[in-house]
Amino acid sequence: MSRILIVSGEASGDLHGANLATAIRALRPDVALLGVGGARMQAAGVELVRGIERLDVIGLLGLAQVRAVTRTYLALRRLLRAEPMDVVVLIDNPGLNLRLARLAARAGHRVVYYIAPQVWAWHPGRIRQIARSVHHMIVILPFEEALFRGAGIPCDFVGHPLLDAIAPSYDRAELRTRFGLTMDAPVLGLLPGSREKEVRALLPAMLEAVRRVRRVYPDLEVAVAQAPSAPDGFMTALAEASGLKLRVVRDQANEVMAASDVLLVASGTATLQAAVIGTPMVIAYRVSWLTYWIARCLVNVDCIGLVNIVAGRRIVPELIQHEATPDRLGEEAVRLLRDRTASEEMRAALRTVRQSLGEAGASRRAAQLVLGECRA
Repeated sequence: MSRILIVSGEASGDLHGANLATAIRALRPDVALLGVGGARMQAAGVELVRGIERLDVIGLLGLAQVRAVTRTYLALRRLLRAEPMDVVVLIDNPGLNLRLARLAARAGHRVVYYIAPQVWAWHPGRIRQIARSVHHMIVILPFEEALFRGAGIPCDFVGHPLLDAIAPSYDRAELRTRFGLTMDAPVLGLLPGSREKEVRALLPAMLEAVRRVRRVYPDLEVAVAQAPSAPDGFMTALAEASGLKLRVVRDQANEVMAASDVLLVASGTATLQAAVIGTPMVIAYRVSWLTYWIARCLVNVDCIGLVNIVAGRRIVPELIQHEATPDRLGEEAVRLLRDRTASEEMRAALRTVRQSLGEAGASRRAAQLVLGECRA
């Protein structure tokens, strides 16, 4: 019986790991799946390795996080040296997983990396490290396949998993009714991120931007998307403290995007979600000044928004760090609400991004590739 180890990092890795595990089980029910992840992977039939933590890390590592990473690494080192595996699948989380790739390869395991480190944005030297220890890359961004193949690494683009999670279309009227939003008023959607730290950095500025937009559109409705990983009541408390009338919607980010006319979105995968749904947006991001300074020294791309990177040009405005002010956020939101030509041009560009992301079924295609690496 084949044995596959799946190692994910943060909450999104747990989701991708769960979808991959479900697809593997559908193709080969007899495969034994072990893993490092969370509740979603466990619900998908992955036997979580005891005593190993799933990590949610953003920005610089604190002492507690360094200790957790070290414990995880040492526990997995013991496991990889002691247990036979047909394939070790590493999902995203390059800080830990690239070290594990080297360790697993030295222990004689086949290593598959699913959802590649962003070597095109920073740490380009990592591609040499990948070439030495990874047997197969499975990527979800269209330009990555040529990049890794050019470095001599077997690589396949399977499409983006988002396409399996987003409906082909949404009934905007039904969604607005569901969320208690006025049917004919403009709706601004706020997506301040999935981690508490980034929400605290972005949501206050977004809420102040709402005040500025309401000076132009007094009837503006606002929906705030709360990620399932955010603590219960946390985002509602911030919203209530602002004194603004708005709706906080938990675990329905796609629906908030579809119900909105314009979005203020934290940089990350959510920008691709919005592109697939087709809602015009403004990208915002803030981190600590030390993290920002280090990133400016390391990052070698002109844009940070994934939607712009996939498009190959800046089709969505990016307000980063000192530019992510309430005035600038409000100004860009008003522009997109007021200027129909600009809004429609962005929608057309977003459709092009959506087409470049491939077709639905990424997890199944990834599972087929993983199973193809098994010895039996």
